Amino acid sequence: MKTPPPRTPDGRYLVVRGRLWRMADPRLPDAQRQQAVRALMAARRAVGLARRRGDREALARAGAAVDAAKRQLGERGPVWWDDGAPDYNRHLARNTPYAAWYAGLAVDAATGRGS
Repeated sequence: MKTPPPRTPDGRYLVVRGRLWRMADPRLPDAQRQQAVRALMAARRAVGLARRRGDREALARAGAAVDAAKRQLGERGPVWWDDGAPDYNRHLARNTPYAAWYAGLAVDAATGRGS
C-alpha cells in the first residue's frame, strides 16, 4: 500500500518530490467537489488522448478544462484561505516558510524515528 504524500500542518498543501501543491478547498460542498473531480479526471483523460493523437487543438482544449476544474477545486487561482498568507503553490518546500517542517520529515524518514 502506497503512503500518501505529506500534508503541511495547516492543510493548505501536499508535498510531492519536495514541491508544494495546493490542496482543494476543504469548505467546498461534497457534491460540488465530486463534480469538479469528475470534470478534472475527464479532462486529464482528454489530455492523454489528445497527446496520443498528436492533436494540438484538442490538447489546448483539454488543458483549459484541467485548469478550469482545478480552479473550481481551489487548487489554482485565488487562494481559498482568508488570513492573508501568500500562496506557495509549486514552490520547493525548502524555499518556503515550511522549510523546517519539511526538513523534519526528511530526518524522520531517514532515521525511522517519529517526530
